[in-house]
Amino acid sequence: MILTSHSGMENTDGKTGVWLGEFTDPYYEFIDAGYHVELASQKGGRPPVDPMSELTENVTGSNRRFQDDEVAKAAFSHTKVLDQVSAAEYDAVFYPGGHGPLWDLANDNNSGILILDFLDSGKPVAAVCHGPAALISAERQRPGFLRGKILSAFSNTEETLVGRSGNVPYLLQTKLEELGAEVKTAFVPFLSHVEKDGLLITGQNPLSAGPAAKALINLLTGHAESGIEE
Repeated sequence: MILTSHSGMENTDGKTGVWLGEFTDPYYEFIDAGYHVELASQKGGRPPVDPMSELTENVTGSNRRFQDDEVAKAAFSHTKVLDQVSAAEYDAVFYPGGHGPLWDLANDNNSGILILDFLDSGKPVAAVCHGPAALISAERQRPGFLRGKILSAFSNTEETLVGRSGNVPYLLQTKLEELGAEVKTAFVPFLSHVEKDGLLITGQNPLSAGPAAKALINLLTGHAESGIEE
């Protein structure tokens, strides 16, 4: 799992970072399915956490489980540096959201190369909410990569409704569409929505994090059954 290291927002003193539930919900889906999960971030160490994701109304069951999980908390506090991660060592990669990826992972060449390495090796890539911003760096490495891709991501409507459309460098849905992707979203904002396009799985918002992880697990299981995945 690749996490953001960015905490600043534009035109405000408010902070961002990893949206905690978008990390913990998928993390425990993977753990409970028997996978070993390693964590990395652009800068390594403990990633910033979006304060809003720790408010009572946004706390999920997996958040509470995480608070009592010393192993997971230690892993979160000591993430690997992104440029030390090799696709050859893993079966899949998952990018949680929080607004941070709009700044760092969207512009990180190592992240873009890593995404392409996974896909070129026949290994799945999943991202949720603002995590799909990481795909922008893959597009930069391989122009045309996003053309025709069917994705989901945090919508322009949702960005406006959470009141942060003036605090981000661009609207993610608009940016992905400008790069040629078709962004599909739930009919009603903030409902879960996941899209699968080949080896690429994307989820729209925090409620989509767990379902996106389940879709990734199903894809990995299908690979294992067909003998593609080791």
